[in-house]
Amino acid sequence: MNSMGTITFATQAFVTLFVIMDPPGATPIFLGLVGDKTPRERVRLAWQAAAVSLFVIASFAFFGQFILEYMNVSIEALQAAGGLLLLYVSLQLLTGTSKGGADQKSSNIGMVPLGTPLLAGPGAIVATMIYVQKADSTAQFIGLAVAIVAVHLIIGTVLMASTKIVGVIKDAGVTLLASIAGLLLAAIAVQMLANAIKAFTAN
Repeated sequence: MNSMGTITFATQAFVTLFVIMDPPGATPIFLGLVGDKTPRERVRLAWQAAAVSLFVIASFAFFGQFILEYMNVSIEALQAAGGLLLLYVSLQLLTGTSKGGADQKSSNIGMVPLGTPLLAGPGAIVATMIYVQKADSTAQFIGLAVAIVAVHLIIGTVLMASTKIVGVIKDAGVTLLASIAGLLLAAIAVQMLANAIKAFTAN
């Protein structure tokens, strides 16, 4: 019975994180950001984004409550900050300035905005912290850890597989994809900001 409870708990955590992080939904944004990279760089950035997201989620799973309380930062503030960061990146994509930046900056897109706040955003962070609080046995903690790792393995695989599309759609397609990615990111950013403002006004 305890074993079934653990499997159910891990499955629920996996499904929740998968839906929130939405690897297929992140794909067009990822492709828009890496369209001007070499195939090797795209694969590296796909796994870098997954690794950074895993690191952020794991960090908040262990120390999230302590970090937020120590710094006196609310989840709403974290959400608003993530929204502003995504809005900035979306404007770069829409205006075409993201491709003209320094090489060092462009090589870090696997960290920001892909790894966080796009994948490891406020929603995924909060969900992880809630599941950590709900886990009441070592088996459930292990199940949660397996669920988190499994989600990120799928994220890395999906993003890596999506890089094949760039070779097919060529430069014109990459430019169009970057514009679509900019619109999607802008919409996500505005929604994050709207949710943060609602939460602030409710409190």
